[in-house]
Amino acid sequence: MDEREVARLRGNRIAYISQEPMGALDPCFTVGYLLCEPLRLHRGMTKVQAQVRAAELLRLVGIHEPERVLRHRAHELSGGMAQRVCIALALTGEPDLLIADEPTTALDVTVQAEILDLLRSLRDRLGMAVLLVTHDLGVVADLCDRAVVMYAGQVVEEGDVEQVLTSPAHPCTQAPRAASAEHAVPGVPLVTVSGTVPSPREWADGCRFEGRCPYATEACVEHPPELLDQPDERRVRCVRVAELPLAERIPQ
Repeated sequence: MDEREVARLRGNRIAYISQEPMGALDPCFTVGYLLCEPLRLHRGMTKVQAQVRAAELLRLVGIHEPERVLRHRAHELSGGMAQRVCIALALTGEPDLLIADEPTTALDVTVQAEILDLLRSLRDRLGMAVLLVTHDLGVVADLCDRAVVMYAGQVVEEGDVEQVLTSPAHPCTQAPRAASAEHAVPGVPLVTVSGTVPSPREWADGCRFEGRCPYATEACVEHPPELLDQPDERRVRCVRVAELPLAERIPQ
């Protein structure tokens, strides 16, 4: 696709929620203006129709007194309310796919739960898909059907959420699983992964996780591993996945 073709997808078929709602809302304009502009652009509504639909969208995302909120600017909103406005803004184009990039990072714990419940409700009511980007395994377990684990710019494991979280096959997936509360022992430090994520200029020719992997061998250094289909319908990027029962070997 060229840029013009891709632009037709943005807002209409694909929408995006960022992790910092205050940075996503232009402080120079009211909430009403920010919501009405894409409604007139993407849906071809008149000014009056857009104002009515904007209020409906705010109600849909759980904002009471939407007519009052439409007159507010970003600095007059709480963090949770600003994120709800961002979700309403993403819904103006009636997308098929909603990309939520760490949507609860900047919010307190109580508001986080409310936003996640809202995303789940919207997914079910509107029939759209949600692509959630997060570091929180609890959120993945609670909200997602399928998990894709990435490391250093590559997908290292992909499969059903329950499968990936309960029996991780790639060492990169095993480590945070081993550090979860389920494996915690009072007085014993949690499992950690030594080293740090390499920068793009330091990516190895072989496996990019090799320098931090407890199972690494010379084979991991020599050739870049491919993302291969497994018998249990998941995909794993590891040259030893067929050799070792990694899913049962969470490092202790």
